[in-house]
Amino acid sequence: MTTTTYAVTGMTCEHCVHAVTEELSALGGVREVQVNLVAGGSSAVTVTSDAELTDEQVAGALDEAGDYHLASA
Repeated sequence: MTTTTYAVTGMTCEHCVHAVTEELSALGGVREVQVNLVAGGSSAVTVTSDAELTDEQVAGALDEAGDYHLASA
């Protein structure tokens, strides 16, 4: 089991939280998704999964959810 927190930009409301949570939860092995919404900033999205997800998997799910992106490091 692994837990990783991602900084995600583009989220502004609870609809965004729902969309991101739904798409990330659909990834294989994901057990839990928690979002700390920072409207207009970088929101902390914590994902607990059976195995570590790649940035590409997470970015793909964010793209499916809407105009959301992993924040640059």
